[in-house]
Amino acid sequence: MSTPSELASEASDYRRRVIRIVEAQHRISTNRLAATAADQELLEALADEVKPLLPQSARHLPWLLASPFRYGLGRPSRFRAADVLPGIFYASEDIETAVTEAAYWRLMAFSRSPGFQRPRTPTPMSAFSVIVQTAAALDLLTGRFAAEESRWTHPTDYSATQAIAAAARQAGIQMIRTRSARRRGGINVAVLDPAALVPPAKPHSSWAFLAIDEGLIATQEMSAKAMRFTTGKFPENRQ
Repeated sequence: MSTPSELASEASDYRRRVIRIVEAQHRISTNRLAATAADQELLEALADEVKPLLPQSARHLPWLLASPFRYGLGRPSRFRAADVLPGIFYASEDIETAVTEAAYWRLMAFSRSPGFQRPRTPTPMSAFSVIVQTAAALDLLTGRFAAEESRWTHPTDYSATQAIAAAARQAGIQMIRTRSARRRGGINVAVLDPAALVPPAKPHSSWAFLAIDEGLIATQEMSAKAMRFTTGKFPENRQ
């Protein structure tokens, strides 16, 4: 595995607008619990008190960009070991990959909840874009890292990616560019340092995720564009 000094020597420039998709932002999920605006404000304040603190480096960002750095989630992600803080801002270089990644994790959540009744109505999702700009990017699609692609895209074993991310943080790397493990040809970015994000975020597109017996259908609002996902569609299940 590369040392921090070796990774620092591999740093390169990166500037691109990337896309992230989240549950729709025009709805407040807690407002059904509050009878008045004052109650809603109190509820939001109480919720903020129990959330992990934002790292100092993310406090200048609007909440939509800052929130991913707040959480360790208690379980690992591709470039972060369980309960390691700060978190990571994951995004994709194209909308199809962003939707695929979101659909994968939604189906994973369903599969991890025995007896869970899938929603019968579509879940609104919002895609937004933001510029990532840094002179300290690590591109796993190029140079000697490209020869080890199978390590960076393994469907379930994140040990190699977590190790390289830990070394990258020590080296001052702000962002990692990598091939998507969920969509062939897709490219993701993992922003380790909030300083690499250039606000503001801009709206990209609206989607509806509808759970079906065999998977999920993602449909773009006011468009004929739709993507259908089943467990077998993801690379780790192609045998």
